[in-house]
Amino acid sequence: MKITAPYNYDSIGMIAGTLCAIHCIATPFLFVAKACSTVCCADAPLWWKAIDYIFLVISFIAIFFITKNMSIKWLKNSFWISWTVLLLTILNHSLEIIPIPDYFIYFPAGAIIILHFYNMQFCKCANDSCCASKIID
Repeated sequence: MKITAPYNYDSIGMIAGTLCAIHCIATPFLFVAKACSTVCCADAPLWWKAIDYIFLVISFIAIFFITKNMSIKWLKNSFWISWTVLLLTILNHSLEIIPIPDYFIYFPAGAIIILHFYNMQFCKCANDSCCASKIID
């Protein structure tokens, strides 16, 4: 019997990753425009910075449920490594621990989007045994 998840977590992850990338791309343009129109408060408001963490939580949930029963080790590890690098990049951006260029965040976010796309395209169930139960390394 084939059991389907109530949500397509790959789609959720890809949408969250894409919205995160749009958020990251839009940030400099929005605050340059704001800085030009006002003389104070050129820094991002707290709610805008919190969006990074919202996307991080959404991507964690999507990756958690996708990798929960996944036996493709390299794909499972790639998801979690990319998510961890994204977490560290966002924390570093917030706390300014070490100087990393702002565009670095696109690498782990892009990797997560690509991994979700790969999982959607190539991890399909041909019969009642789903790809999560196959042993592939």
